[in-house]
Amino acid sequence: MVATSVLVVDDSALMRRALKGILTDAGEFDVHTARNGVDALEQLERVHPDVVTLDVNMPEMDGLTCLARIMEEQPTPVVMVSSLTEHNALVTLEALELGAVDYVPKPGGTVSLNIDEVSADLIRKVRGAASVRLKRAGGLRDRMRAQREKTAAAPPRRQLSAAGSVDMVLIGSSTGGPALLSDLLPQLPGTLGAPVVLAQHIPASFTAPLARRLDEECALRVHEVDRIMPVQRGGVYIGRGGADVVVARRSDGLIVKSVPAAAEYRWHPSVDRMVASARRYVDPERLVCVLLTGMGDDGAAEMSEVKAGGGRTIAESEETAVVWGMPGELSRRGGATEVLPAYEIAGRLADWVR
Repeated sequence: MVATSVLVVDDSALMRRALKGILTDAGEFDVHTARNGVDALEQLERVHPDVVTLDVNMPEMDGLTCLARIMEEQPTPVVMVSSLTEHNALVTLEALELGAVDYVPKPGGTVSLNIDEVSADLIRKVRGAASVRLKRAGGLRDRMRAQREKTAAAPPRRQLSAAGSVDMVLIGSSTGGPALLSDLLPQLPGTLGAPVVLAQHIPASFTAPLARRLDEECALRVHEVDRIMPVQRGGVYIGRGGADVVVARRSDGLIVKSVPAAAEYRWHPSVDRMVASARRYVDPERLVCVLLTGMGDDGAAEMSEVKAGGGRTIAESEETAVVWGMPGELSRRGGATEVLPAYEIAGRLADWVR
C-alpha cells in the first residue's frame, strides 16, 4: 500500500516532532515537516503532499494566509491544528470557510488533552482528508449565491403542504459542515414555519463562535444550546460541542437541551441521538431531516426511520459534499426522500416547511 504523504506545518519544533511521531507510528503516513508558512509553500512544490496539517498561529506567515496561498497555488486537503481557545476557534472557522476540510485540537496548550485521544483524532482526520476530493469552493459559493438571489426574486411558490404540518427540522453535519452551514442557513427565510435543531460534530469551544457567526448572517435567530431552551419558529438551535443535543417535551411545548455525550454514540453532538430523541416526542410525519457532508454514518440509521415513518429527508449529493460518508450512507439505505446538491437544499426546505 502506498503511504499517504503528509506535510506537518508548525513553528514549534516540539509540536512538529509530536505530530510527526503520532502519524509515523500509525504506519501509513510518509511525514514531512515545515517550520512556518513560508517554508510550507516551498515544501509544497517539492513534496506534493496528499494532506497538510497547518498550525493556526505562526510567525512570518500565519495559518490563514498560508491556507489561502495553498488553495490558490496548489489545492490540497488541509487539516487545521488549533488550541481550543475562543480566538483560535474563530480563526479556525475562517479557515474552514477558506477551504480547510477539518481541524484537530493541538496537544497541550491552554487545555490539557489526553494524548491518546488526540492521536486517534489526528490519525482519523488526516486519513479522512486524504480521501477528500476538493471541490472548487468558489464555484459552489457562486451557485449558492445565485440560488439565493433567484429565490429572493421569484414570486411565492404554491404552498406544498398544510400550514403547521412540520413541527421541526433536524440537520446533521460533520467534516465540511461549518463552511456549508454558513452558505446554506442564510438562504432560509426568517418566516420558516418550524424550528431547526442542528448537530454539527465540533469541539465545545467552537460552538458559541459558530452560532454567533451564523446569527449575524441569517434571517433566523441562531442559538447555542447550552441550557434547556424552548424551541420556536424562526430559531436555529446548535447543539453544544463535546456533548449531545436532545429534544424533549414539557407541558408548554417542545424543548432542546444539552446532555453529556453518550458512550454508545461515536460522534458528538450525535446526529442519531438527536433524531432518536425527536422521534420520541414528534410524529415522524411532522419531521424534516437533512444529512450533510461528513465522514462515517452518523444520522443515517435514525433518519431512515423517520422516512419509514412517513417523514421527509434530504441527503446532500456527492456532487457537493466534501465527504459523502454520512449523506451517502443515508442514500444507500434508501432513507433519503431526495438527494440534492447543497445549493438546492434550502429551497426544498422552504417548500416543505411553509
